Amino acid sequence: MVDVLLIQALISGLVCGLILFQSVFVAPVVFKELPEENRPIILRSLFPKLFKSIAAAGILFTLVTYIEGSNLLLSYLVGLFTFLSGLICYSMIGATNKARDEGNEKRFATLHRVSVLLTISVLAVNLIWIFIV
Repeated sequence: MVDVLLIQALISGLVCGLILFQSVFVAPVVFKELPEENRPIILRSLFPKLFKSIAAAGILFTLVTYIEGSNLLLSYLVGLFTFLSGLICYSMIGATNKARDEGNEKRFATLHRVSVLLTISVLAVNLIWIFIV
């Protein structure tokens, strides 16, 4: 039988890897190498995929926890937080893009900040939980 903790750790590792790859490699290259008018093309394609992947990983994490019959509340919280954060970030994309397109920098900055804070929180939760259990 496969160890549930190992599966959960692999899912968390995937989430962390996706977020770090996007933040450390993709975003800097896009902003450094692409002309400003071309940046939205790739960013508006990548971020929905990132947030959907995070949400899917959160669901998978929660399902693995449930199927195993774990009664560890922390495991459910990690999975549900990851799922909900991915879902919230994904659902904000349209409003964030609209604010940017309309030149509403204040609204864009607020929505972007929320998205970044949720993503950093997901990264932290998925990095730290394994040391608590």
